[in-house]
Amino acid sequence: MSSPAPQITPPAPAAPAYVSTGHILSFVFFSFVIYLAIGLPLATLPTHVHLRMGFSAALAGLVISTQSVATFITRPWAGRISDRAGAKLSVLWGLATCTASGGLLLSAALLQRWPWISFSVILLSRLALGVGESLGSTGATLWGIASAGPAQTARVISYNGVSTFGALALGAPLGVVFEQRWGLASIGIVTILIGAASFVFALRKPPIAVLPGEHLPLKHVISRVVPHGMGLALAGLGYSVLATFVTLFYASRHWSGAALCLTAFGSAFIVARVTFIHTIERYGGFPVAIVCLSVESLGMLLLWRASAEWIAFSGAALAGLGYSLVFPALGVEAVRRVPVHNRGTALSIYTVFSDVSFFLVGPLAGAVIGVYGYSSAFLVAFVAILCSLAIAIVLHQVRNASPAS
Repeated sequence: MSSPAPQITPPAPAAPAYVSTGHILSFVFFSFVIYLAIGLPLATLPTHVHLRMGFSAALAGLVISTQSVATFITRPWAGRISDRAGAKLSVLWGLATCTASGGLLLSAALLQRWPWISFSVILLSRLALGVGESLGSTGATLWGIASAGPAQTARVISYNGVSTFGALALGAPLGVVFEQRWGLASIGIVTILIGAASFVFALRKPPIAVLPGEHLPLKHVISRVVPHGMGLALAGLGYSVLATFVTLFYASRHWSGAALCLTAFGSAFIVARVTFIHTIERYGGFPVAIVCLSVESLGMLLLWRASAEWIAFSGAALAGLGYSLVFPALGVEAVRRVPVHNRGTALSIYTVFSDVSFFLVGPLAGAVIGVYGYSSAFLVAFVAILCSLAIAIVLHQVRNASPAS
């Protein structure tokens, strides 16, 4: 006998008929702050640890990956906190932890005469930043959804993504400027200031009541979200491959302007998210995901077969256009699979799969590149996106066939 479809508990508070973009931005602003704190040291720490402190390139890479690992491990925990104690508390803890990471980074800069102690404190700073990312970004998204209403889930997730990309794009060059002019300590000070100011702002915002109801066991939430997360992880290989290998791909072709590919991807991504976000509400998550994945796969195909720079540029723009709505489109459907009072856990588990893409790129694309060259990395991404497209089609068919749909 097949198990019954999960019952979705309706939210207690009535959602407003109209929710302004400004209202949503007042919540995803906290994600912007979190990712600005992440972006500020992103381009400076590897060179600082390797060239200025004299540590190996492997240890310089460890400094960056430590934050990602901490985020990966703690995302489900952050979702549980949002569900059980409230999204506001999760945001406050996240901002406080990010502020603490700035304090640790400042301490590391002041301890540079003792390299190993300074390096250890940098690692602690990165761990704190990873935990802060989990708590702050998950809480901000859930706080926005709870305030705006479940019907606005796609809009909140989309604007949260724009905030994330925008903050990283702004933070990285700003961090380079600060580090070159005033040293690593200045990044720590700026992180403390923006984190503390945002904490005060969050403290003054009204909380959203935690919805009553029995919480599903974690394994049950995972089982309902995993198919959507697998689709997200496979779709994310396109961006991961582009970000990781486009510079080497251009160099192998003796082309210039590899950064323009990333600019094309990012610009198309943001424009599409802002312009087409309402299509998810109108047509549903799966139909939008299917169209977007088709477009993204075409972009990867162009990059794989690119014989000129303008073709690669066009492929990157198409990939950004296609990938833009995959996360919110599949995310809306993933969250719909669990009761409302479990949506924080579901969203955090789903988000974990966006981190998986970068973990997959190294072993998958790296092995193929060693045999077939750099362009083959885009073929790997193309195949992965086609697999994601197949998952979205199957999930759509299963949902349409379900009596609860």
